[in-house]
Amino acid sequence: MDELTIVSAEVQVVQPSLMDAFAEFLCLDVANGDASMDTIRGYKTQVAQWVEWCEKNGIAPARVTPADVKAYRLHLVENGYKSSSIAHKLTIIRRFYAAAVDNGLRPDNPAAGVKPPKDKRAQDDFHYLNEVDYTLLIRAIGKGKSEKELRDKAIVAMMGLQGLRTVEIERANVDDMRVSGETVSMLVRGKNHDRIIYLRPDVADVLCAYLDTRVQVCPDTDGMPMFTACGNRAGGNRISRRGIRQVVDFYLKKADIKRPGISDHALRHTAATLAYKYTQDLRGVQEMLGHADPKTTARYAHVIDRMKNNPAMAIQVQL
Repeated sequence: MDELTIVSAEVQVVQPSLMDAFAEFLCLDVANGDASMDTIRGYKTQVAQWVEWCEKNGIAPARVTPADVKAYRLHLVENGYKSSSIAHKLTIIRRFYAAAVDNGLRPDNPAAGVKPPKDKRAQDDFHYLNEVDYTLLIRAIGKGKSEKELRDKAIVAMMGLQGLRTVEIERANVDDMRVSGETVSMLVRGKNHDRIIYLRPDVADVLCAYLDTRVQVCPDTDGMPMFTACGNRAGGNRISRRGIRQVVDFYLKKADIKRPGISDHALRHTAATLAYKYTQDLRGVQEMLGHADPKTTARYAHVIDRMKNNPAMAIQVQL
C-alpha cells in the first residue's frame, strides 16, 4: 500500500470525528446557538471545500500543519478569490479546528496564526449607482400594475432606498411587516442579527400594492414569503437569491447601466451612499444597514466627504 493510499484511509477514519465536533460547534456556538440555516449551510460548504482540497492533495484533515493552511491560502489567491473571501474562509477553518481542540482531537489549531492577504483596494473602492442611474433603473421597471412589475419595483426599492441585502430580501416574510397608523416598519432578518427599519411611504405603498396583487403564495418552513417567484414553474414559492440577482440584472441591462461591479449588492451601496449624502448621519445609516462596526459604514461617509472637500479644487490654476 503506497503512502497516498494510507493517507486517504486516515482521512476517512479521522474525518467523522472532526465533523462530529464541528456539527456540535454549529449547534451550540455559532450565533450563540441560534444560527440561521443559511449560516450553518455556509459553514458546512466552506469546511467541505477545505476537506476536499486536503483530500486532493493527500493531506489528512486531522493532521494538517500551519504550512498546509498557508498552501490552501495560496491556492485561493491563485484562483482569484478576493482578500475578504479568503479571510472568511480562513475564519471558518480556524473555528473548525478550534472545535477539534475543544473536543480533544487536536492539541493545537493549525489555522490560528494564518492571516488573509492584505486588501489592497482603496477604502472607497466599491460600486454604487448615482441618483441619475438609480432613477433610470426605477424607470426601466415602468409603472405597470402586474404582480411581477410591482414585485420587481418593491425589490429594487427595498435594496436601493432601504439598503437591504439580497439574502434579507429572500428571508423576508409577510409577518415581518408591521403597520401602525401611517407608519410601516419591517423586521429585517440580517446576516448576524435582526433589525427594524422604517419604510418610506412610497416604498410601503409599492410593497403593499404588490402583496395585494398576489394570487398564489406557498408558505414554507421559514414562514409566508414576502417575495415570491412568478411563472408557471416556481410561481408562488419564495424567490431565491439567484432569482433576485436575475431581476436586478435584467433591469440594469434594460436601463443600459449594467457594467462590471454593478449588480444586486451595488444597490445596497447606493442606498448607503445617498442616505449619508443627504443626512450626514453616520449613526442613522449604520442602523439602517445593520452594521455592527461603524468603521464598515464610515467608508460611505468617506466617499461623500472626499467629493465635497476635494483639496484639488482649492488650487488657483486655470486650464
